[in-house]
Amino acid sequence: MPVPAFVDIERPPLHLAEVLVVRLPLLAPFVTGFGVTDSRHTVLVHVVGADGVEGWGEGPALDHPYYLPETVGSTFLCIRDFALPLALRATVHDPVSIHEAMRPIRGNTFARAAVEAAFWSLESGRRGLSMRAMFGGGRAAVPVGESLGIAESIDHTLAEVAQRLDDGYRRIKLKIEPGWDVDVVRAVRTFTGDDVMITVDANASYTTDQADQLVALDEFGLACIEQPLGWDQLTEHAELQKRITTPICLDESLRSLDDVRRALYLDACRNVNLKPARVGGIVTSLEIADLCEQRGIPLWCGGMMESGIGRASNLALCSLDAFTDPADMSPARLLFEDDVVDPTYDVEPDGTIAVPTSPGLGFEVCMDRVESRTVQRAAVDVASCP
Repeated sequence: MPVPAFVDIERPPLHLAEVLVVRLPLLAPFVTGFGVTDSRHTVLVHVVGADGVEGWGEGPALDHPYYLPETVGSTFLCIRDFALPLALRATVHDPVSIHEAMRPIRGNTFARAAVEAAFWSLESGRRGLSMRAMFGGGRAAVPVGESLGIAESIDHTLAEVAQRLDDGYRRIKLKIEPGWDVDVVRAVRTFTGDDVMITVDANASYTTDQADQLVALDEFGLACIEQPLGWDQLTEHAELQKRITTPICLDESLRSLDDVRRALYLDACRNVNLKPARVGGIVTSLEIADLCEQRGIPLWCGGMMESGIGRASNLALCSLDAFTDPADMSPARLLFEDDVVDPTYDVEPDGTIAVPTSPGLGFEVCMDRVESRTVQRAAVDVASCP
């Protein structure tokens, strides 16, 4: 799907532009190779036009710098001090122009993605089109899988797998780390049989010296092994791919369109996990989706435990044919005490989630919940807006 070219419409000036950090308590701790998470902080961008149309975006960086260098704190500051001011000074406030206006910022992909997403939903509301329609997506619903954290026992994991399969999920992803890998994967594959798609995600917890443990996973017919080695180890992943038959999928190693091109050129991955916030936003996501579709690369949308605000544009992206594999899209009812959108989304019995069809974000933001969960907030001067 090429990035859309925008025909000018009337865009009244902005009345409000702000960035917020909200705290979303989890129903249960989520354990990965990075550690334990029991409460999700995430960064929201909120813009409101003088016409009353609102835009929302989310920059779901983590509290710590163990996934990527960006954190909740750095994302908030980058949006407040750089990304939103650059966006507001853009001559035209369509999403592609906003993307270009923030190009001087190096890295800080979560910050840029949050600002860009807010202007996508604002544009969607002003045009009276859903984001799915703006992206050119054809699917009314997208298939989803579930990501299971490292559990206290294999029996506990098997119970979770059984529940998620009963719920209709089309793929099971298991978090692994050294010492929690071959035995749990063997148990899950034995339980599910060969017909269930299973992937594993190492969150960069292995070294090249531990490659034999990853080679041992070949016998289980996995769809992919996600990010086994370090976040900046493209050549090492290419060497590992020569030793294993299971396709390597990269996550945190891919933070731009050029990163994806390099990884495919080196054969460092044969499967792509696309997290829009990780690559800097929707424009880059559309470009990566187009590249993967042209090259026949399996593509799926990863999750960052976003609120419904972040999930909205992810769902719209997944309506594109380029997304071949089930997405990570756990419903809020499985993650949070409550979502910041109401009603929120859920998984249908056939293992799909309906793509929003309403203009704008596609979900109704519950302002009372946003206000009650906000722990940090800053308004950016809209007087700089042309």
